[in-house]
Amino acid sequence: MYRNETSSFQTLTQKLGQFDLSGKKFLIPEMNRIGCHLLASVFQGFGIDAEVMPTFQNLKKGKEATSGKECFPCQVTLSDLFNYLDAEKNRLGAFFDPEKYVYFMPEATGPCRFGMYNKFQRLVLDSIPEYKDVKIGSLTTENSYSLEGMVDPSQTRQFRKKAYLSVIVGDIFDRLLWRIRPYETESGAADAWMRKALDDMCRFFAESGPQIQLEALNEGITDIIQDGKKIIDPRIERKPRVGIVGEIYLRSHTHSNQDLVRLLERCGAEVVVASITEWMDFTAYDHVRRSFKEWVLACKSANFKESFVHLKKYLTYRLTLKYQEKMQHILYGNAQQSIDLEHPSRVADLEKIVLENDIYTFEVGTEASLSIAGLLEYAHDHYDGVVNVYPFTCMPGTITASVAKPLMSQLDMPCLDLAYDETIQPGREATIETFMYQVKMRHEHRMQAFGLQAEPALA
Repeated sequence: MYRNETSSFQTLTQKLGQFDLSGKKFLIPEMNRIGCHLLASVFQGFGIDAEVMPTFQNLKKGKEATSGKECFPCQVTLSDLFNYLDAEKNRLGAFFDPEKYVYFMPEATGPCRFGMYNKFQRLVLDSIPEYKDVKIGSLTTENSYSLEGMVDPSQTRQFRKKAYLSVIVGDIFDRLLWRIRPYETESGAADAWMRKALDDMCRFFAESGPQIQLEALNEGITDIIQDGKKIIDPRIERKPRVGIVGEIYLRSHTHSNQDLVRLLERCGAEVVVASITEWMDFTAYDHVRRSFKEWVLACKSANFKESFVHLKKYLTYRLTLKYQEKMQHILYGNAQQSIDLEHPSRVADLEKIVLENDIYTFEVGTEASLSIAGLLEYAHDHYDGVVNVYPFTCMPGTITASVAKPLMSQLDMPCLDLAYDETIQPGREATIETFMYQVKMRHEHRMQAFGLQAEPALA
C-alpha cells in the first residue's frame, strides 16, 4: 500500500532531525500517559503548540505500513500518527497543511530496533503524498537528548531542566497511583483523584513558563498526596509487592501491555514499575563512562586537543547526571515526608549489582542492563514477585529473560516474562493468576520466616 519509487534517503536529513518548533503543531505519541501530558505542558509553557495524540484507537494503518518484523511499539505509534493526521485532514479540509506538523519520535543508539523507528516512519510518510511534508522531530541518546535547534537557544538549558522535572513528577504521580489504588475505599476513586491531579499539574507547568518554581512544585505535590491519602482504607493490610521491568514503551503504555498493572492489582498485588527517569539517567551515565574513557585514551596518546574536548564532555555529562539525581532527591524527598514512596535507584548502584554478580555488563547498553539489575534489586528489596515486559521478538527483553530467569529461580523469586504484540494470549489471565498465587505464597512464607506482622495500608 505504501510505496514510492522516488523516495530518497536524503529525506532522512531534510525531514528528520531537530527542527525549530515555533509556529508548528508538535505531536507527542502517548507512552506514559501522565508523563507525556506533563511534558506537553512544558512545551506549551515555552510557547510551543504541543499535543499528546490519542492512542490505540485503530491499529489498521500502522499494521498495513509495517511488515511484522518491527516491534509492536513501532506499529502503535505509527497508527497513532496516521489516525491523528487523518482526523486533522477531515477537520480542516482544504486548510490542512502537513508542513505545520512535527511528529516527535526520539531514538537510541545500540542494538535495538527503536533506533530505526523514526527513519522507517520517515520513509513511510514519504510514500504518502498528503503526509510527505510532515517532519519528524528527533532527540537521540548520542547527545544525551539535546534540544539544540528545537527551542529558542537562549531557553534550551532552562527547557531541558524543566522538562526533566516534568518527567520526575510523572514518575512520582505514577508511583502514587500504584501506591494508593490497591487500597482505595471506593472503586475508581484513585483514578479520579489522579485525573484531577494531572490536570492541576499540567496547568502549573504550562502557566509557570520557563520558571522552575521548585518550592511551589513541592507544595503542589504535597497537597495532591494529602488528598490521595484520604482515599486509602487503613484497615486493608499491605499487599505483596510486584516489581516490573522491561522495554520502556511496553511497560509504560497501558494499552500495549493490556493494562498489566491494573490486572496484577486485581489479583492482589501492589505494583511498582521501573521509572522513566531511570532511562534518562542511564543515557547520561553512559556518556559519563564513555567520555571518561575517551579522555584517558587521548591523554595516553598525548593528544592534548582531543583530551581537552573529551574532558569538557565528561564534566558536562557528569554535571548533568548530578543535577538529575539532585532533582530526584529533592522531589522524592518531599513526597516521602507525606507517604512511603519507592525512590528510583541510582544507575551507578544498578551497575554495581550486575558487576558484583558477574552476570552482565553495561558496555552492551540497551534496557537489558537496567532490567537485569532491576530484577535483582527487587529481589534484594524484599519484593515478592517480578515481571519482565517486552515486545515480541525484542532482543533486550529476550536477553533479560535468559539471564535473569535462572537467577530468580535461585532466589526462589516468582518471575514472569510477558512478550506482547497486538494479540491477547488465551491463557493470559490464568498465567497471571498462577503467578500471583506464587507471589502470595512467597509473601506469607517470608512474613512467617522473619516473624513479621502485617502492615496497615497507611501507617
